[in-house]
Amino acid sequence: MSGELSFFELGVANTEQGRKFYSALFGWEFESGPGGSGYSITTPNVPGGIHGGDEGAGPYIFFRVPDLDTAVEHVLALGGTVDAVNLGDDTESVAKFGRFKLCHDDQGSAFGLHEPPTGN
Repeated sequence: MSGELSFFELGVANTEQGRKFYSALFGWEFESGPGGSGYSITTPNVPGGIHGGDEGAGPYIFFRVPDLDTAVEHVLALGGTVDAVNLGDDTESVAKFGRFKLCHDDQGSAFGLHEPPTGN
């Protein structure tokens, strides 16, 4: 279904410190991310990730879409913007996590789009 919450990403200054904090707080399980940077997070409901070098960032919330390219076109047609940076476009990340884009609505509020990997 399109539009349901499908993934979250936490930006922290130090991933190891973030892993310890959120593991102790919520009991989440962490697995090293592709290429050894960051972690994927297993929670009871919505999967997530954590990356470093992003001190003081708020959580990134991603909404499920069936086709990322079509959804990006729709964001632009509605007056929103799409960040030029591609998130996790390497083959290993796409196969495991799917495709992502950071966007802003027509008022500048940030959100993400997520096309899950095939079969999910």
